[in-house]
Amino acid sequence: MPTRHDIRNVAIVAHVDHGKTTIVDAMLKQAGAFAAHQLESVDDRVMDSNDLEREKGITILAKNTAVKYHPKDGGAPITINIIDTPGHADFGGEVERGLSMVDAVVLLVDASEGPLPQTRFVLRKALQQRKPVILCINKTDRPDSRIDEVVNETYDLFLDLDADEDQIEFPIVYACGRDGIASLTKPEDGTVPADSDSLEPFFSTILAHVPAPTFEEEAPLQAHVTNLDADNFLGRIALLRVEQGELRKGQTVAWIKRDGSVQNVRITELMMTEALTRKPAEVAGPGDICAVAGIPEIMIGETLADPENPVALPLITVDEPAISMTIGTNTSPLVGRGGTGKGADAKAAVKDRKVTARQVKDRLDRELIGNVSLRVLDTERPDAWEVQGRGELALAILVEQMRREGFEMTIGKPQVVTKEVDGKTYEPVERMTIDVPEEHMGAVTQLMGVRKGRMDNMSNHGSGWVRMEFVVPSRGLIGFRTEFLTNTRGTGIAHSIHEGHEPWFGNLQTRNNGSLVADRAGAVTAFAMTNLQERGVLFTDPGTEVYEGMIVGENSRADDMDVNITKEKKLTNMRSSSADSFEAIVPPRKLSLEQSLEFCRDDECVEVTPEAVRIRKVVLDQKERGRTASRAKNG
Repeated sequence: MPTRHDIRNVAIVAHVDHGKTTIVDAMLKQAGAFAAHQLESVDDRVMDSNDLEREKGITILAKNTAVKYHPKDGGAPITINIIDTPGHADFGGEVERGLSMVDAVVLLVDASEGPLPQTRFVLRKALQQRKPVILCINKTDRPDSRIDEVVNETYDLFLDLDADEDQIEFPIVYACGRDGIASLTKPEDGTVPADSDSLEPFFSTILAHVPAPTFEEEAPLQAHVTNLDADNFLGRIALLRVEQGELRKGQTVAWIKRDGSVQNVRITELMMTEALTRKPAEVAGPGDICAVAGIPEIMIGETLADPENPVALPLITVDEPAISMTIGTNTSPLVGRGGTGKGADAKAAVKDRKVTARQVKDRLDRELIGNVSLRVLDTERPDAWEVQGRGELALAILVEQMRREGFEMTIGKPQVVTKEVDGKTYEPVERMTIDVPEEHMGAVTQLMGVRKGRMDNMSNHGSGWVRMEFVVPSRGLIGFRTEFLTNTRGTGIAHSIHEGHEPWFGNLQTRNNGSLVADRAGAVTAFAMTNLQERGVLFTDPGTEVYEGMIVGENSRADDMDVNITKEKKLTNMRSSSADSFEAIVPPRKLSLEQSLEFCRDDECVEVTPEAVRIRKVVLDQKERGRTASRAKNG
């Protein structure tokens, strides 16, 4: 078959924080993507362009870039299309989409941490799709690096995933992505490769082991839509890989939709990626990754084909969602009233507030266009929808993006998505890998025991740290991370990956403490906080506006307690209201959005606005909650 030798398509896959985006930075710089005067001003992790990605230090969206590599032997320049994929399991849909665009993968593994759960996930997907693998051992300069052991662990992982002989014969590159140095010779542990000063060995390995795209001569056009983007002038942009034939600007093509229907459309704009920018192009051939405009309703997984002979490519399939939560309109007394709920500034701030059911539903529908691993289902209520995704973090990221766009919402406690098999209820389970110092081993084992975790493996590297592997129900991990970090004094590292479904594990009791619930509306006072802080941990500052049914703290006992946190000190003619308020107020515990979702019980939900995240009872009225509780108690 004819082959295009001037192009290579490769995805970089790894566990979270193993250095994918950093090594892509170095590739861009060394391939001449930036002019000399730009090098000083280029940001670190330039591919993480999203604000949330920069804040959290993780890649959320799969992105593509292209570098022009000039071989040292003076041959014609070769375009290397690179897909930078997320390392977190919750964004697995992005990884699966990225793999459909490429011919091989670079598996990046940390020289100290070795293969972790997401390494297993991305490698399993690559092996299933029969993609060749290049192993890159990154961060060889870490003081605790153990290169030989990590290479052996990676071989074990290949064998564990039933890789065949061809797949196990992979080349190994040793690199320090931060310094932009790679070598084919193994360096000493804790050192940068000494026989190289650039990524040249890495580039040459990619050229040698990534198959060049093949195609059939005179074959009709086939191009697969793998991603979507938007432009203020061009509207919706479809990113696609051309499998066969050629795609030209102004060409009329057959658009084969998900339901199998075919419609003729015209390509108004064709663009190819160079470094970080898209540049207009006239033609894209087999193996090219390009962007087209002019089809406003196009969706991921659909095909552009020849109008005379339209043949569809297979749709992109992703794993089933495991976690769901309800997203609805904000129904609290402070809806649309800004951060404090009063004053002229608050009114000015809420001018562009999005609070209606129609606005929330439209935004969720827009998210479905580019996010293949998300689902939105109707509920019994017209102003609330069930949103299903891979994990808690993926759903929390969606909510965080919406609140930054001015949306106000009520978010229900995350639940697991169960399924029926032979009349029995099955629930999703996760494989959890935990690295902790030896002294915290007992606390972690006890913590996982309460959550019905089953230990599968335990290894001690002799460095004072223990690695444990558990299989645990997904719902046992809702609210796990905060408690885990507390019990391990912030030293533990935990990562999980979806492992399939198992029969229902039974009831889990994860949160032992009840809530402190405000029993009236008003502003929090320092006087009331001083009296209440011995009852538990408070979440609010003095002066914060609260309402009946809002949760203001965590009780030190198991049951909920209604409290008056707005109580003021009575004035007398003998002393002023502030005379004795010198008692120290313990600083309140500020909960992030993820921590608030973890804290929720079944009868609680989270109110999210652009300024504030508040936890509240689903039923705000104190008497109504009391009646419900007594009815449940008396049967």
